[in-house]
Amino acid sequence: MSQLFVGVDGGGSKTEVVVVDRKGKERAARVGDASALRPGEALHTAEVITDLIRDALTEAQGEVGEDGPERPAGLVVGVAGAGQEAERQALQRILERADLADDVLVTTDAEVALTDAFGDGPGILLIAGTGSIAYGRGPTGTLLRCGGWGPVCGDEGSGAWIGRRALSVVTASHDGREPETKLVGALLTALELESVDGLIGWAAAASPKALAAFAPTVLTVAADGDLRANAICTLAAEELVLHVRTLARQLFVDERAAIPVALSGGMLGRGGFLRRLVEHRLKHAVPGCHLKGDQVRAARGAAAMARQRAKAAR
Repeated sequence: MSQLFVGVDGGGSKTEVVVVDRKGKERAARVGDASALRPGEALHTAEVITDLIRDALTEAQGEVGEDGPERPAGLVVGVAGAGQEAERQALQRILERADLADDVLVTTDAEVALTDAFGDGPGILLIAGTGSIAYGRGPTGTLLRCGGWGPVCGDEGSGAWIGRRALSVVTASHDGREPETKLVGALLTALELESVDGLIGWAAAASPKALAAFAPTVLTVAADGDLRANAICTLAAEELVLHVRTLARQLFVDERAAIPVALSGGMLGRGGFLRRLVEHRLKHAVPGCHLKGDQVRAARGAAAMARQRAKAAR
């Protein structure tokens, strides 16, 4: 039986693959393009993931024979968008046909991140990257999610949400409907546009990833004291904390109960402006929360799930 297990974290900005051995020691890792699961695009997601897995396996094993790298015993893929069962099943079928591992499971990126944050224990994980979602496990083992409805219906407080809000503020400021803001110049510089009028064409074709790419600029302008940028970030923090508070009440009955909470995603990096806002607001909105300081690495959680599944099958 193979001694290798693979975990994948597929998001809207990037994909990470981790290969571990039967003891959980990391043997290889790869980071590549986004692989978030969009309706009707399971094949594209599978192609990105498959290429990264094969590269990681080659790295983990060094020189490989004519038959290629060793087939792993288990593969768990946590990918944004897998909360929609039809899309999850489509990706599951494609990856099973690709013959990548003896056992294959496709689940949500939030579930594998929750595993890395808390193992099998209770807690709430808040993720804010290109999109946003909160995922929690209660003391009785109940699993619930909040948010994660995608860039059109939801993803409040995420990078794409912040980027879209900033566009509205810039155009309103240009009209005179809002006060002057440094976001105008910062956005035009970041997008290499000569005038605000150029935003019409750019925004019409902008993907959630492209919108999220502008979010760090908004955070920088806010940290420098711009009132409108700061208002966007404050509202983003409020929206994100509301995700946690909702799950705290549903899973732990009372937000004043002792609740382990972890933060993850590119928008909530340690020491970042938005993370500080979220941490400060959590103290008041969810007074029972105990923030977990360790970095959450969803791909590592996926690999741990692959190992657990193999042990359970013995």
